[in-house]
Amino acid sequence: MSYAVIKTGGKQYRVQQGDVLRVELLNAEEGASVKFDQVLLVGSGETITVGAPIVAGATVSATVRKHGRADKVRIIKFRRRKHHKKQQGHRQHFTEVEITGINA
Repeated sequence: MSYAVIKTGGKQYRVQQGDVLRVELLNAEEGASVKFDQVLLVGSGETITVGAPIVAGATVSATVRKHGRADKVRIIKFRRRKHHKKQQGHRQHFTEVEITGINA
């Protein structure tokens, strides 16, 4: 089974065909096909190809399953005995993709 390490949204992911993962929001419709061309490493069995910094000509194709927002993260700043409390919430947008192929 071949695998690859891709970079998208400032993060790196190790992916195989059939994997479903959440990445930073992509500008693509649901059901559309997307290609990740920043492939840092491709491995298949005992052979590994490491890019410097990316593997030339390698792409990873995926299908967009859905867009959404992650669970709320609460940020609380509190100083005891000072009548100071600050609350904030944040929900990060994501795109869920399914890896359909790795082209080395």
